[in-house]
Amino acid sequence: MFKLLKYSLYDIVKSRFAILYTLFMVLVAISIYQVSEDMAKVSLSLLNIMLMIVPLIAAVFATTHFFNNLEFTELMLAQPVKRRDVFLSQVLAVVAVLSAALLVGFGVPMLLWGADSSVLILLAVGISLSAVFAGLAFLASVLTRDKAKAIGISLSFWIYFSLVYDGFVLYLIYSLADYPLEKTTLGLVLFNPVDLGRIIMLMQLDISALMGYTGAFFQQFFGSAQGLVLSGSVLLVWILWPILVSQRIFQKKDF
Repeated sequence: MFKLLKYSLYDIVKSRFAILYTLFMVLVAISIYQVSEDMAKVSLSLLNIMLMIVPLIAAVFATTHFFNNLEFTELMLAQPVKRRDVFLSQVLAVVAVLSAALLVGFGVPMLLWGADSSVLILLAVGISLSAVFAGLAFLASVLTRDKAKAIGISLSFWIYFSLVYDGFVLYLIYSLADYPLEKTTLGLVLFNPVDLGRIIMLMQLDISALMGYTGAFFQQFFGSAQGLVLSGSVLLVWILWPILVSQRIFQKKDF
């Protein structure tokens, strides 16, 4: 398992993707820090960029990595090695590289310009989203042998959770504006990891007053210990279920 993980990490580093991704994050963070010295504004700007870019890159990179290493995967499956170890080593390598790039990319500017707890929460949300969409990308990859189709499915996950789902929720709230929808909206948020990460981050910035009564309700829920435990548990479920489902499919898949 560890030897396979070591090779997968080496292969990713050799492709220079990790270096380019890290440099991109560093440049983005430095640009934002140069514009404003208000940590709340910096966190909001980084959050808006992260919610769009991090899931997209995680989805595309995880899919391409799986298919670029398909020959090596088939070779390993012909050896006395557990299929579970082969699959999990690739997943862990991708998640580790994406997380490290995010930590270094945002961490270096944080050390230079300073940071508060909100930026640390931002990093945790970014790492969680990287793991979620990497898992969804691997799920898309094991469902088909066509690389283009798999990338299309991964992009569909990103479009749905980043754009389409929000439109559906907004339409529901607008259509049923005369009814109390706080608890319903809270439940809908839990079914979207991007929205869940966004709400958790916004609640840490103490700007719920700008969101009206619903924001106050969210602040009361996510600001409590019960809310933090529930939101963290739901994010963990979002990380685990695509990986576990794709692992099960991978173990039965005929290569």
